[in-house]
Amino acid sequence: MKPIILQSDRLTLIPFRTEEHALFHQINTDPFVRRFLWDDVSISLQTAREVLQKNEQHFKESDYGLWKMVLSESGICIGYTGLWYFFDEVQPQLLYALLKPYSGQGFATEGAQLIVDYCFRTLGFQYLVAATDEGHQASQKVALRLGMHFAEERLEDGKSTSFYRIDRSAKI
Repeated sequence: MKPIILQSDRLTLIPFRTEEHALFHQINTDPFVRRFLWDDVSISLQTAREVLQKNEQHFKESDYGLWKMVLSESGICIGYTGLWYFFDEVQPQLLYALLKPYSGQGFATEGAQLIVDYCFRTLGFQYLVAATDEGHQASQKVALRLGMHFAEERLEDGKSTSFYRIDRSAKI
């Protein structure tokens, strides 16, 4: 299976592989990342491995999952973006996680935009949703920069969660 690599001016998105579970674990145990993405829980190395095993299965079956965000010039991994199932939704949701030193520079928007374009142009999605914790303003701003609009506020896992949505007709 040939990996699905996506590129922009500054980023290369490369599918995470199971053997990269230590890197995935390192990113997801970073306090800046885990605060909102993992509800401030530090995941185990085994959980990281299991997520990436599921990730490889998603890519094999559906051509999507989680991609590493790599700076094209240096090869440094600065976080990840992609599609994942949350909250019993019928299709996967957009997500993005960025290490703090790289935040505020447009990388989350740039990487996530590659995923949005891929969803509509290649996968044929009719819409895409991103869920953010109510207080995660930086993530909400990324969703808005992607052209998403606020769709609803719901209680998920006991927390207020904001949902943003973009329809294919708005992008293509």
